[in-house]
Amino acid sequence: MRSRDPFGARAPLPGAGVSYYRLSSLQGKLALPLERIPFTVKVLLENVLRHAGTEPFREGDVRLLAGWRPGAAGWEAPFLPARVLLQDFTGVPAVVDLAAMRSAVKRLGGDSKRINPLVPVDLVIDHSVQVDAFGSALAFRFNVEREYERNRERYALLRWAQKSFANFRVVPPGTGIVHQVNLEYLATVVAVRDGVAFPDTLVGTDSHTTMVNGLGVLGWGVGGIEAEAVMLGQPIYLPAPQVLGFRLHGSPPEGVTATDLVLTVTQILRRVGVVGKFVEFFGPSLHHLPLPDRATIANMAPEYGATAALFPIDEETLRYLRLTGRDPEHVALVERYAKEQGIFWEAAAEPAFDQVVELDLGTLEPSVAGPRRPQDRVPLREVARSFYAAFGDRVGRFTENQEATGRLESEGGRPAPGGGVAVATKPKTVHVRLDGVHAELRHGSVVIAAITSCTNTSNPSVMLAAGLLAKKAVERGLVVNPAVKTSLAPGSAVVTEYLMRAGLMPYLEALRFHLVGYGCTTCIGNSGPLPEPVARAIQEHDLVVAAVLSGNRNFEGRIHPLVRAAYLASPPLVVAFALAGTVEVDLTKDPVGYDPNGQPVYLRDLWPTAREVQELVDRYVSPELFRDRYRDVFVGDETWRTLPVPEGDLYAWDPNSTYVQEPPFFQDLPPAPGPLQDIRGARVLAVLGDSVTTDHISPAGSIPADSPAGRYLIERGVPPQEFNSYGARRGNHEVMMRGTFANIRLRNALAGGREGGWTVHLPSGELLPIYEAAVRYRQEGVPLLVLAGKEYGTGSSRDWAAKGPMLLGVRAVIAESYERIHRSNLVGVGVLPLQFLDGQNVQTLGLTGREVYDVEGVAQLAPQARVRVRARREDGSEVTFETLARVDTPTELKYYRHGGILPMVLRKLLSV
Repeated sequence: MRSRDPFGARAPLPGAGVSYYRLSSLQGKLALPLERIPFTVKVLLENVLRHAGTEPFREGDVRLLAGWRPGAAGWEAPFLPARVLLQDFTGVPAVVDLAAMRSAVKRLGGDSKRINPLVPVDLVIDHSVQVDAFGSALAFRFNVEREYERNRERYALLRWAQKSFANFRVVPPGTGIVHQVNLEYLATVVAVRDGVAFPDTLVGTDSHTTMVNGLGVLGWGVGGIEAEAVMLGQPIYLPAPQVLGFRLHGSPPEGVTATDLVLTVTQILRRVGVVGKFVEFFGPSLHHLPLPDRATIANMAPEYGATAALFPIDEETLRYLRLTGRDPEHVALVERYAKEQGIFWEAAAEPAFDQVVELDLGTLEPSVAGPRRPQDRVPLREVARSFYAAFGDRVGRFTENQEATGRLESEGGRPAPGGGVAVATKPKTVHVRLDGVHAELRHGSVVIAAITSCTNTSNPSVMLAAGLLAKKAVERGLVVNPAVKTSLAPGSAVVTEYLMRAGLMPYLEALRFHLVGYGCTTCIGNSGPLPEPVARAIQEHDLVVAAVLSGNRNFEGRIHPLVRAAYLASPPLVVAFALAGTVEVDLTKDPVGYDPNGQPVYLRDLWPTAREVQELVDRYVSPELFRDRYRDVFVGDETWRTLPVPEGDLYAWDPNSTYVQEPPFFQDLPPAPGPLQDIRGARVLAVLGDSVTTDHISPAGSIPADSPAGRYLIERGVPPQEFNSYGARRGNHEVMMRGTFANIRLRNALAGGREGGWTVHLPSGELLPIYEAAVRYRQEGVPLLVLAGKEYGTGSSRDWAAKGPMLLGVRAVIAESYERIHRSNLVGVGVLPLQFLDGQNVQTLGLTGREVYDVEGVAQLAPQARVRVRARREDGSEVTFETLARVDTPTELKYYRHGGILPMVLRKLLSV
């Protein structure tokens, strides 16, 4: 019989009244150089040490992790997080899947109550509020009311889950963004369970779960499928971790923000290449980096591609725990545990890393990122140039040295930032009226300015800086162009509280940055409609307009379907661009606006000093704010408390619901999986390029009335104004299937250059919506493939980016490279991720997507095996090439054999 503590590691934690599993106990037994092991690896090692002797953890797993050295490879180890974190867009499908598993167990004669979270789960409802109303003191209440009207069915499901499942808590709407609530309240840094203290760890169904890494808590984003498996006690299997050390030194210059820092870090690490790796921050400047700044950097780990981005526990961690109102006894326990366990940062000790990257904070400069990707940092002085570079085919070219400025008028040009000339296509200016007020629009006009997203609203310094900038702007008589849709959507109610206490909310509101909700709004596409005159002007004149937001995502088509350019910026810069009204400006030189006397007002006139900001932070951000706001965090408002709660251990599926339907994943599930088979006679559904995001694949944002999903809803009596969003309807697979690959900016080479969710059905040659083509292929019994370029599946951790293609009949994806979460999600639903060998891709192999494909070697699949692909062209010729099967581990191969993680877990539960 296995020993529960084979290494004799459990011991009392001195002065704490609890036990812990000592890493130091391994030093003598395994010659463990504890001081040289990265903190990331120490946390993973503690996890296997604590679980060693219980299935499926083995003594060998401890030895493997204890033997970690830079360059370690060729093995995997289990990891069972302490908890799971969900947001409602990804959480609702997870709850639907668990409810469907209960129904399946009942149909198969088992005990449905066995489907129950074994690991504590928190779900924060934060992704459903939309910016319908703005620019008014009534906006918040109106948007919350609309949120409940749209989402009553979904929220009733979550109330049922809260009541029916053990270990399942729900944070109601209107509380805050999941990652900020996690940082400020849910995260414990050190957890205690059954008398044992251990590091707080988690996985979450949102890419930006990594934000809590700034607090010294190891956690990262996974797909809903993996999260559900963890809930049911199934560990995640990690390959030998690669850990990159990021040394921070120097001091930032006056005028830069945490946003400028994170955008620089993102750019650096994207260039280095950290996909699938862990990043760990250290160096002499670590002590001087406030915890909200650390959280800002950790939040954007998905944008630079890392699995996690850990800051070690240190004095700043403890200070933040006290600031946010945590129990003093618990803070003392965190300090005692971290120091005894050797995971408390000491500046003299530098761990051994696989690679080290450095950044001198003194080199930072004001920056934004865009206009299409978060990793594309743009110095503030270069924003206009970046806009022309990205959209020159539509807006004209940016030229520094024109021969004669007299050409401006004849060619439709205009003076450009820095003294150059922008030669642009007409119209030069479009006039609109908004509630009787005149406004002007042109290429580059800012039509959305949003202070939103967990990345920045968790940071008091940048939020107070935005308020101070607004105050100075109002005092100079500046106003915001009425064509700009402004919004303030903080990550928690603490933010508005300290803004009000500091007397800054009236100034933000004077510039129409009124509170619109506490949730993830514009950053995920919940920006709501543009005013009708603005929308009409953009469409009629084909204007390329911009959004500026303090978020972490700006992929094409994500923010708003009519907005082609989107720039990520710090909250104070969001206010500045709203005042300027355009991205055709160099805010380091050009005026932000003009005062009532016609005098120019520059950004340097408005920008608050670091001292001004810090004085407000010290005065108005206090532990009492956090204690008050989180005292009844799970209670909710009266509307939440009075929602009807379905009864029973089994969810009562409503066949007429357009929000929640029982998915087909577990219907007619055989008791054992069949043998793996090669893929024969496959057709290509889509040929895609580089950096295809989960936004392109998974349904997101608004639902067009003339789309397959829109027609489905209309047929069921849902008028277009009640469509809500794809995200809100993730509990209905019928909607999600129809929206898969339906992004308006998708470019499928098979569609002949037409943007959107179109493909060519073969061999008929008919141009069809992708969903309709997939249905026809299914009727014909034809399996499907997707061909893609580099970084396939980058972006948010959306399980529907894997579920949707699977339900459409996609059996395999062949890409040049994958983002970590999406690759694992494909395996998790039984779709085979294949990778072109180095030097090969769609172009070098001469593939068009019109071929007929055989994928050979699947029947004998092994982890990372070579799989042969044969493609027969229309002229009868054939091209044969090998691919790498990105089923990376033996455990993943088990998942794939079962058709996914959840079918395997369900079969395992039924066999016991």
